[in-house]
Amino acid sequence: MKFATKALVAGLMMVAGVAIAAEATDPTVKARQELMDTIGMNIGILGKMAGGEAAFDAAAAEGAKAALAAAGAEIAAKFEPQASDPKSTAKEDIWANWDDFVKKADAMKAAAEGIDATTLEGVQAGMGAL
Repeated sequence: MKFATKALVAGLMMVAGVAIAAEATDPTVKARQELMDTIGMNIGILGKMAGGEAAFDAAAAEGAKAALAAAGAEIAAKFEPQASDPKSTAKEDIWANWDDFVKKADAMKAAAEGIDATTLEGVQAGMGAL
């Protein structure tokens, strides 16, 4: 599960094309980066539990699940304005394939909402859908 979790986080970052470490000055781009930071952090929380790197904590899992669902609901709104910033690595494919991008964001939100955060097994099963 460790590899799958790492691949998932890497995939989400590539899809959104936002570099977490870079700090943008454009407020729209900065908001996107903060959203992607939130997604990465919470997938990391669930992924570490699912992979056995962290002890299962139902409250933390539920918090991460809720944060991912909330972030998923914001993706389209945060990315719709096509802002630019030297620190942004957002790919033009986002806007060129907007409907697909939104579909994937909605699927991430639905997958997060579907995670059973009450058990380790539920978290492990839910990570695959993310």
